[in-house]
Amino acid sequence: MPRSAVFLAAALVASPLIADQIAAMPPSVLDWATTPEGVAFAPLVGDRFVGGYMAMVQLPAGLISPAHSKSADMFGLVISGVMTHVAHGNVGPEVFLPEGSFYHIPADLPHVSRCVSRVDCVTFLYQDGAFDFVPVAR
Repeated sequence: MPRSAVFLAAALVASPLIADQIAAMPPSVLDWATTPEGVAFAPLVGDRFVGGYMAMVQLPAGLISPAHSKSADMFGLVISGVMTHVAHGNVGPEVFLPEGSFYHIPADLPHVSRCVSRVDCVTFLYQDGAFDFVPVAR
């Protein structure tokens, strides 16, 4: 079983939210925290600064991240808006990801993420390790 699938199974079993009951979290109960850059996170399972986690993430409309990488694999599902994720230095076509789209960004792959829609982009995000943001040296 892949490492990410093992973590996901362990997180679901270990989470106090769903260990002995169904977890039900409508948008009204999500606990959003906004970073200085304007990106908001609402934790679902795990602590993003400690290890693998699941969260809802909201990027402001028009946001373009600086080129960066993550130390863990990142898996996302676009809930609303339209996003792109492009490997840093890639000259290939940009793939637009509307709601319902899946994406995977491998660990340590420098990339640029954009919310290209006129509305904020919201994604369900799973990372198989702690959150970090490693800027690409210029």
